[in-house]
Amino acid sequence: PQSVTILMKGPNKHTLNQIKDAVRDGLRAVKNAIEDGCVVPGAGAFEVAAHAALKKYLETVKGRARLGIQAYADGMLVIPKVLAQNAGHDPQDMMVKLLEECANGQQVGLDCESGEPCVPVTQGIYDNYRVKKQMINSCTVIASNLLLVDEIMRAGLSSLKG
Repeated sequence: PQSVTILMKGPNKHTLNQIKDAVRDGLRAVKNAIEDGCVVPGAGAFEVAAHAALKKYLETVKGRARLGIQAYADGMLVIPKVLAQNAGHDPQDMMVKLLEECANGQQVGLDCESGEPCVPVTQGIYDNYRVKKQMINSCTVIASNLLLVDEIMRAGLSSLKG
């Protein structure tokens, strides 16, 4: 079919708006997956793997750049921590378990029900490639802008002193 009608019912306008947003988000996720032709493991597995890869790369870098890479790697773990917290689990315990499993060479994410590391691909948990690509791009741009503002502020303060 070229078009489909979806009938949504709810007790009030607020609920209907939430249902409509959820359906739109779900359809957009399917559309993105079809257009991209690929998906990435979900449940925070991408972020944990990116953190591990950045930590490994960190060993090859010298100087002040190490601090930026370290901060970026630590920032990648925000999503798994929030997943753990929203699921009612202790984020620190979950991060220790996830990083231990990842160190063993497994691509693991967080099972929100049990609070244990899981292999998201076997459970059918995926994220859109496009969303992760945009996340990395946005994080980089925001971090660069913050550093630029910091430089401008520092330059302004030094010109006031002189």
